[in-house]
Amino acid sequence: MPASVVIITGVSGSGMSSALKAFEDLGYFAIDNLPAQLIPIFVRLCDESREIERTAFVVDVRSGEFLSLFPRIHHELKQKGVNVTVLFLEADDEVLLRRYSETRRPHPLPDQNVRQAIRQERELLSDIRDLADHVIDTSEHTVHTLRDVIKDRFAEKGGAHDLNVTLTSFGFRHGSPRGLDMLFDVRFLPNPHFIPELRPLTGRDSAVVEYLQSESEVEDTIARFADLLAYLLPRFQREGKSYLTVGVGCTGGRHRSVMVAEAMNSRLIELGYQSKVLHRDIDKDDERYKT
Repeated sequence: MPASVVIITGVSGSGMSSALKAFEDLGYFAIDNLPAQLIPIFVRLCDESREIERTAFVVDVRSGEFLSLFPRIHHELKQKGVNVTVLFLEADDEVLLRRYSETRRPHPLPDQNVRQAIRQERELLSDIRDLADHVIDTSEHTVHTLRDVIKDRFAEKGGAHDLNVTLTSFGFRHGSPRGLDMLFDVRFLPNPHFIPELRPLTGRDSAVVEYLQSESEVEDTIARFADLLAYLLPRFQREGKSYLTVGVGCTGGRHRSVMVAEAMNSRLIELGYQSKVLHRDIDKDDERYKT
């Protein structure tokens, strides 16, 4: 049997095609819109060819018999010892509506408005969602960040208990990110926003970094946060957790949270952890201060 079979499914408009492209970049043999009844046949052919070790395909409501056949097919693959993983993608209704508006694509469930079609599709897919090994909400993802998440989760790792840490800076003014495991609030630190020459810069610029580093409480805060993570991460690993998302928030998400997240990321890498940093709101302007 293929070493790995990933079935990508979910609500229409949630990014299944982008996810499939990410798997293709990882070296998976990728197929879009594979009819559900052909899944066992395709898996068997991969086994017989002995050339396709990893495969990923999208199966969704465009396949007419998908809803009724998928649970049985999934069970049969498991019974035969196939290493099958179900990845389910979803997004908020308003996000899906905006995506359909921007692309002008019709929803695959016809004869009703898009909002009704989205609601019906969620109901139809509820049982399949329950079978999923991974559920990713793509509401706040771009094509590029979704591909990064896919690659992080499904790239071949060095060991079975690797822990991947993502530090996400953000501004509370723009809402908290989804799916955080931990959150650090740094709004108590000195704010470079109120220094005119620093306001247009970000926490990645040397002038902002130097200003914040000159404040003893900033360095003390970073050290305490890093010490806490150094204590907790081995315990998360012990429990088998593979992914940890840590939010670092300030008011606007451009200065303090960015600088602190970058500093914590560097310290985690020095400790040997697989860590990366994302800055969600670094390019957003604060309308209140525009002149």
